[in-house]
This record gives sequence, C-alpha cells and structure tokens, in this order.
Amino acid sequence: MIIWLSSYPKNGNTWLRSLISAYYYTNDGLFLGDKQLQNIQQFPTKKYLKDFDYNLEKPGDTIKYWVEAQERINLDNKIKFLKTHNALVKIGQNDFTNRKNTLGGIYIVRDPRNVLDSMSRHFQINHDKALSVMQNESNYIYDFKKKKDFSDYQFISSWEKNYQSWKNNKLVPVKFLRYEDLLKETFFVFKEIVEFIDKITNNKNGFSREKAKNSVQSTSFENLKKIEDNNGFSESIIARENKKNIPFFHLGPKNNWKKKFDNRFIQKLNDIFERNLIELNY
Repeated sequence: MIIWLSSYPKNGNTWLRSLISAYYYTNDGLFLGDKQLQNIQQFPTKKYLKDFDYNLEKPGDTIKYWVEAQERINLDNKIKFLKTHNALVKIGQNDFTNRKNTLGGIYIVRDPRNVLDSMSRHFQINHDKALSVMQNESNYIYDFKKKKDFSDYQFISSWEKNYQSWKNNKLVPVKFLRYEDLLKETFFVFKEIVEFIDKITNNKNGFSREKAKNSVQSTSFENLKKIEDNNGFSESIIARENKKNIPFFHLGPKNNWKKKFDNRFIQKLNDIFERNLIELNY
C-alpha cells in the first residue's frame, strides 16, 4: 500500500523525503545523501508506466493508467512511500488514486510568497510569470529535459487547488503540515509525522527518539547544502544561459519574500492569496 509524500513544487517535499528516508530506511537515522532519496521514488514516471500502451508525446495520455500502475506497484503487498506533486483530483473519468491502493498521505504546504520566489529561481522565470504559473488551474509539469516525453506528466493545477485537494479530501487520511512549523519545531513535528505513519501502517515498534534526532540533525538545511556542494544533487537543474548547475539548496530557511519583492508586488500577492493566507495562518 502507498503512502504519498505530496506537495506543490518548491514547498518542502525534498526535505520531507530526506527526513523519512533517514528514519525508515536506515538503522541509525543518519541521512547520507542523494542516493538515499531513491528509496522514495516519484509517481508517475516512465518506470511505473513502461508496460502500458500510451503516447509519450501526448501530455496526459498516461492518466488512464495511473490507478492500474499503482495496482501493479502494490502486488508485493508492501508498504511504500511515493513522492508526487499531483493534485488529488479526478481528471475526466480517471482518478489519481483510490482507497484500494493508498493508505494515506503527508502533505506539506508553504507560504505562497516564498514558494513564488523559489519557483522563479528554480524554473528560471520572472516573478510575474511564476505568479501566473501558480494561479493556473490547468497547469502540469514534466521533465522538460526530455524532449517529447510526457511519461512523468503530473497534473499540479494551481498552488491553491493543489493543497486544497489534499487537505479537504474524503478519500484517505492525510497528515497536513506547514513547512514553517516543520522548520520551527522540526523534532516535534517530525515526531507527529512518524506517529501518523505508524498509526496508518499499524506499526507497533514505537517511536525511536534517538533515531529521529539523528534524522533531524543529518537533514538540516546546512547539511543538505553541504552534501550537494560536495557530491551534487540529482534534482538541481542547468541554467539556460551559462549552462551551469543551479543549486537546489539555495536559501532554505533564509528565504524571505519580504526582501525579494517591492511593496506593489507584495500587496498584489496579499490580495490574490488573502483567503489562503488567512486559512493557513500566514
């Protein structure tokens, strides 16, 4: 059965996966680097859809096989974590997932103003374009480095619709958390995450305080950035202009939208996201 680690892009999913992979896929809780994240694969990707008959050059043609692909993933009857940015929605007659294949999910959300700045840098677009992307309810992503290959198509919708689809779903239990809370009280919020996972998986081993401490310390932003500086990171991208790597771990907790935007743009963002900012206590 699948436990989804879900988010809109640039909301903290990589940190969440690092913490969970350190705790559940090691003996001591120490995160050793990028390769360890491979214990938690992304869905959908060509790996899980290779046996299906779809047009890889047609965006969204894989949708009709998502649930069947998950059924095959679950044939071994083992609990597994999968990363996704997909909104938890039905597209046409096709669900993203169902109760048969999913135990639950963990969703991480982040202040949209900081998300916007991170997206702008990561995808090499200006702030206005990033805002347009975040508001686009029909938006999807794929690996743009692969020409005419939409096998890893993910329907992310808008930033608002994405988080609401997981937060308000009636399908499966979801642990909903804010990036800022995980940042402020990392150990205690991570303890809640572990307890949630152990509850839905009926794991009776109990919470390991020492292992959790190691997981938290070894996945600090400073350590993740150091790992990337020394060994690279698979999720970093190449700059279009100078063809150099754009570091994935850039500012992290030091990213502050108040220092990035002028007053006019700040007011525009506050107006657009007002309802969400109030709901999420931002």
